[in-house]
Amino acid sequence: MLSLGKFPIYLQALRRPPPMTTRPAESQLDKTRRDEREQDQRRKKRRIAKHRLTCILPSRYVGNKIAVFSMQSLGCDVAALNTVQFSNHTGYRQFTGTRVSASEITDLYRGLKQSYLDDFDMMLSGYVPGAPALEAVGEIAKELKEKAQARGKPGSFFWVLDPVMGDNGSLYVAQDVVPVYKGLVKYADLILPNQFEAELLSEVKIVDMPSLTRAISVLHERYAIPHIIITSVSLPDASTASAAFPSTVSSAPNSVPGSSAPTPTPQEEGQGQSQPPRTKTLSVVGSTMTSARQPRAFQISFPAIDCYFSGTGDMFSALMLVRMREAVYNTEGGLTERESWLSEDNVDVLDLPLAKAAEKVLASMHEVLTKTAEGMKGRVQRVKGFVDEQLQREKGKTMTDGVDGYGYANGHGTTVQDGHVDKKPRLDSKQTTTTNGNIDGVEDRENKTEDERIKEEEDQRRKQVEKEEVDAKKRLHLMKSKAAELRLVRHLDSLRHPKVEFRARRIECS
Repeated sequence: MLSLGKFPIYLQALRRPPPMTTRPAESQLDKTRRDEREQDQRRKKRRIAKHRLTCILPSRYVGNKIAVFSMQSLGCDVAALNTVQFSNHTGYRQFTGTRVSASEITDLYRGLKQSYLDDFDMMLSGYVPGAPALEAVGEIAKELKEKAQARGKPGSFFWVLDPVMGDNGSLYVAQDVVPVYKGLVKYADLILPNQFEAELLSEVKIVDMPSLTRAISVLHERYAIPHIIITSVSLPDASTASAAFPSTVSSAPNSVPGSSAPTPTPQEEGQGQSQPPRTKTLSVVGSTMTSARQPRAFQISFPAIDCYFSGTGDMFSALMLVRMREAVYNTEGGLTERESWLSEDNVDVLDLPLAKAAEKVLASMHEVLTKTAEGMKGRVQRVKGFVDEQLQREKGKTMTDGVDGYGYANGHGTTVQDGHVDKKPRLDSKQTTTTNGNIDGVEDRENKTEDERIKEEEDQRRKQVEKEEVDAKKRLHLMKSKAAELRLVRHLDSLRHPKVEFRARRIECS
């Protein structure tokens, strides 16, 4: 995923104007100008629609699709360069499409340059499938940063890098991608690793709060990364986490809202109902370095939602890009002209633009996910009911028709007439008779005992039922995957005007 953004207007101007109850009287000249503006807007819409037909994005709201929509909703003019062309996201466990090569990425960017469409203010890069393609993305970022330096405006370009490598201790990119990221992060202005990715980059195993702050310090000191947000914090020692944070810290792998219910500690299990239930919370941890590359760290906790969602990481990255710029432009002191938008050392950690941006992003995330979860339960129940009903119908059909394969009248190859049992096989359309009157393929079967026949038929019925159950589970997973996707179009107010409830808290770094 690679998205390049331009901001033709200040974000402060995006706030919704007060509604007008009546339209003021306008002159003929004003009416003519208004008609011309409307015609111009319609022409622009037609051009945009034409462009969208040539812009292939994955189905559903994940990857570039959710990132582009989030940024455009907040006033950003986006040029999206896809690093994969998949029919749907990989959470469906099946997809078609191709991965974009390094030469294709370079060629697309060259096309933007030759048309003078490379005047970008910010860049967001996400999943890149392979080291050569990642190097091509890095070259684009370095070129844009060099152009900003050459203009004497180092603050005019900002690169947000999500180093997508893996999660929960496992890589889902090639091994040679890791050293490429280590060579590129020093050029980024803001990185958004999860815990596993932060461990890979810092080479510090994160097991508690001291090791977490140590990893952040290493990233600042070794790579001079100005801004860091670790989007996944999993601390197995709950007591250590609680001591470091005033509230409960997540032990779940995902730091954006959406997690299963917490597992109670042995002490809580022994206390029974004497203790009130503890609300599961999730956290993100961020830091902006000082001029001496020392961390200024903070943490934001928020309630977990007992659901699985798709596309939360891409939404978080896109919103952080826009809200970071907004927070910087709302800060006095010419911060927009400073390289990497680094605040002075005397700025308190809770007043940092990174902390302000993260607060607003998490507010939007929590609102959208809460509203998505409210409708998800009903959708999943309907899907499960439909799949269960279909499975029962298939099972009933299998048990009624039998799966003997021999053309027997019932599951045991016998017929009953007037109380007499006839165990001779019935001739069906698939069987033929030989010239001596024997049924082809039946002679060997007659040599089998009745018990063997029954066992074969039961085995075939069992295999058929198992196949139907596997198919039903697959259908259920696909439908649940669709239900887990964020409903951004229906919740634009949550993207643009979230109510900030979860505030940053300072973390003391040793």
